[in-house]
Amino acid sequence: RLMRHRVDGKKLSRPTGHRMSMYYNLAADLLRYEKITTTHAKAKEAQGIAERVITLGKGGSLYERRRVLAIISDKKVVDKVFDEIAPRYADRSGGYTSISKIGPRFGDGAQMSRLELVS
Repeated sequence: RLMRHRVDGKKLSRPTGHRMSMYYNLAADLLRYEKITTTHAKAKEAQGIAERVITLGKGGSLYERRRVLAIISDKKVVDKVFDEIAPRYADRSGGYTSISKIGPRFGDGAQMSRLELVS
């Protein structure tokens, strides 16, 4: 059996393209609504992408804006990141989001979590 040294992320039984689109959409929704409810595994994966996008937004350059647009295709959300969200965390070096467990989902018992931006 192989050990999982330096293996990052979960596959969640999805092809790569579908999985990455899902993560990017979750991150975009988090930045749009400032809180989302999803499964715990998905929240942990989307958290890293959202944190990276906010850090890029703090830079504010055209290069960083284009890097964010490569991840989040909705220009309104990108504008919100650069104009509202990033300035809010100007004096904070990381840790812009928090995950809190909210119990199992009724249908299949999956552990649900709320992912939200910290205030």
